[in-house]
Amino acid sequence: MFVNRLRAGFFPMLLLTLIAPIAAFAGQENAIDTGSTCWMLISTALVLLMVPGLAMFYGGLVRTKNVLGTMMHSFVSLAVIGVLWVVCGYALTFGTSIWGGFVGWNPDFFFLNGIDDRITNGIPEYIIAMFQGKFAIITPALISGALAERVYFRGYILFIALWFLLVYCPLCHWIWAPEGWLFKMGVIDLAGGLVIHVSAGISALTVAIFLGARKGFPKMIAQPNNLVMTLMGAGLLWVGWFGFNAGSTLQSGLDTARALTMTQISAASGALAWLVIEALAFRKATALGFASGILAGLVAITPAAAVVQPLGALTLGALSSIICYYALKMKMKLNYDDTLDCFGIHGVGSGMGVLVLSFFIRDSFMAKASEAAGRTWTPWDQLFVQLKGMGATIALSVVMTLIICYLVQKTVGFRINEEGEVLGLDQALHGERGYDFT
Repeated sequence: MFVNRLRAGFFPMLLLTLIAPIAAFAGQENAIDTGSTCWMLISTALVLLMVPGLAMFYGGLVRTKNVLGTMMHSFVSLAVIGVLWVVCGYALTFGTSIWGGFVGWNPDFFFLNGIDDRITNGIPEYIIAMFQGKFAIITPALISGALAERVYFRGYILFIALWFLLVYCPLCHWIWAPEGWLFKMGVIDLAGGLVIHVSAGISALTVAIFLGARKGFPKMIAQPNNLVMTLMGAGLLWVGWFGFNAGSTLQSGLDTARALTMTQISAASGALAWLVIEALAFRKATALGFASGILAGLVAITPAAAVVQPLGALTLGALSSIICYYALKMKMKLNYDDTLDCFGIHGVGSGMGVLVLSFFIRDSFMAKASEAAGRTWTPWDQLFVQLKGMGATIALSVVMTLIICYLVQKTVGFRINEEGEVLGLDQALHGERGYDFT
């Protein structure tokens, strides 16, 4: 996803033969490309918009007594991860590989030192760093959907800080940095199907199981407090996703147009598919179902937006809604309390997209991949590579998340006490109420 994708057209299978990625990453001073720079400024703002969008989406789904606490889980990531990214995250992610390639290291990148006057492929590196930083911010915020309504705020802050350092930065280095071993292997992940959604979804499932269910689950079904807010949040996420995916091309060109178009198509396809499913099952179309379909389509196309064509985007969006719909139904049967379905939507939907994209890659990519490989490169070859990336992502996410959960619980505390859970996070932890009905 980083600078080398500008020159390689983010075709991972061709990077080592078509470009010199390390040289590209090092950056050479050149004139600013005002078109690409302008688009990256807009994309950075669009991705930031997704954080309040996520807060609204999650906040509307919980009970009234937990709405502020839940929204704060999204907003506080802006501060905690926003600082950590500048201090060390950028260096750990895009630095030179250390510890056998587990993570990166570049002293010049700590506190963003050394990039003050760097222009990489026509874009000031400050903008690239800030764009990447927004991805780092929203990823742990996604996990908050699985632990909503039952954790200490201090425990959550420590959790996302450790998760960022031990899961996000290493995984981002593996898949997006020029020296990353999964990047070199040829894993296709444009905007974070693995780095963001699968890692967050798998970690969310792990946290939900570690913490245990909310009091009264599943017999007591908690009704959303404000579906109007949830629907508006979904709309903001859809808008922000154009920056999320199309901005990940780190240019303003043909690949940008492809990514933006496929994002729109897949989101629409996912939303329509969910409406059809509900019409057949209940003869009703719900706002929550529509919002869920939007997200299902968006997470599925995230890794694939610039390598598939419209038919592939339509298929991925619809297929994601079908799979996610049944994944949510399985939650009740398996009795795990992923409160706001982070795993069921982000983990399952994007995981499907990461794998199934192999069968919808445009012919021009496959032709160049075959030339680079010295043989005919087939969808099954790419699927095998994608499976390796999936396995590595799941393994890292599960192991590190369990360690982090244990450390948080044993130090500052993670699961809130029963009294606080019954009273609600808003009053127990923040001394406030989201709604004043007096």
